[in-house]
Amino acid sequence: MFWKIFVTTLILIVNMNRTVFAQTPTRLNQFDYWGAYSYNANKNTVCYILSIPTDQAPSTVKHGDNFFLITKRLGPGKTVTFEPQFMAGYNLREHSYVNVKIGAQNFSLFTKGASAWMDMTEGEANLVAAMKAGVSMTVKAISQRGTNTTYTFLLKGVTAAVNAIQKCQ
Repeated sequence: MFWKIFVTTLILIVNMNRTVFAQTPTRLNQFDYWGAYSYNANKNTVCYILSIPTDQAPSTVKHGDNFFLITKRLGPGKTVTFEPQFMAGYNLREHSYVNVKIGAQNFSLFTKGASAWMDMTEGEANLVAAMKAGVSMTVKAISQRGTNTTYTFLLKGVTAAVNAIQKCQ
């Protein structure tokens, strides 16, 4: 599983906007299903965690590379926040929402291109807390073509990975 996550991370890095990265990301550590990474951009260190789905449906379509990330951000007054993001291997339907379900809790992420984020920063902390307390997470999205897709992410290791990027500078 480690090598699959590591190779998939490298694919993500190559496929992302190359101008964003001033340096190749460094893997800080692997925590079960979640890897912690950092890279330098514009004299700042960006720290994030990511995982790949352990299951995806429907099996009859090409999903591309899909990821769920949490990026450490510095907010007003240098307060640390964590920004969850879903990245699909395809463009998501415009003006749609990605649904994230952890236990009985549901979260909506707005879409733009192949990515989805929380509308309100207040909800980000709630989503991260639910991820830390949960066992698995289901992500449901609609492709630009109208295909309903579902991804399962296991949450084992997410707390340790978030703690690692908390210390990252």
